Amino acid sequence: MRRDSIFYKLFKQFPGLLFELVDQPPPQAADYQFESVEVKETAFRIDGVFLPPANAVSKIVFFAEVQFQKDEDLYHRFFSELFLFLYRHSIRYDDWFGVLIFPSRSLEPSNLTIHRALLESGQVRRVYLDELGDLRQQPLGLGLMLLTNVTAETEAVEGARFLLEQARQQSEQAIIDLVTTIILYKFSNLSREEIEAMLGLNFEEPRAIREAKEEEARSLILKQLNRRLGAISEQLLSQIQALSVEQLEALGEALLDFSAMADLEGWLQGQVRK
Repeated sequence: MRRDSIFYKLFKQFPGLLFELVDQPPPQAADYQFESVEVKETAFRIDGVFLPPANAVSKIVFFAEVQFQKDEDLYHRFFSELFLFLYRHSIRYDDWFGVLIFPSRSLEPSNLTIHRALLESGQVRRVYLDELGDLRQQPLGLGLMLLTNVTAETEAVEGARFLLEQARQQSEQAIIDLVTTIILYKFSNLSREEIEAMLGLNFEEPRAIREAKEEEARSLILKQLNRRLGAISEQLLSQIQALSVEQLEALGEALLDFSAMADLEGWLQGQVRK
């Protein structure tokens, strides 16, 4: 299950949700924008950056990281990207804050010593989802976060139904789509009809499911391309993002024969001519 992509989709649609995890949110939290930022001339891509509005009195930039797998290099990477971003934009922002989200403490890096000054500075908040309590007792957005961390099938379905009912009462179609996407990822072996029956839904069209499948396929192909060819440029990434499901499937087969970036460029040019 690609929980990180679900979180970033959630933050993109509801950027104010991050500040429910922060003890002292900025005064203009509702106006922040969530972005994915590439640090030029490096291989760094920062997926979770919350940028203050242009008219903000206090220009605090927030960095978020969602980590559902053990990664001993996480803090090395997170703080390197963070400070390099600040170095490149030193005149734009006057402060920063970092939020790292883990399903549990067990997935946090083992050695905290080298980064202890930063982790204990008051500018970093580490969130452990399994310590936040019952999703039914949380605001709707936080409930979605907790749903991603539920492993028991019965509990996941009951939690999803609860969130769907709350979303219907608040007319939050985007939340309904995200709940459906989460359940799709959790039960990828089920058909659309089985998911509808499980959640008590009646889709006019399977938009959430279609988007989830497209995102899963695109993410997998980008990983394969990065391993085979190295970092993909912004221009090529934008072309890949625009591919249909059928084209993604074709690219997944074609990339097995790629040996250089020129092969990918040529393949994408061929799709434009079709």
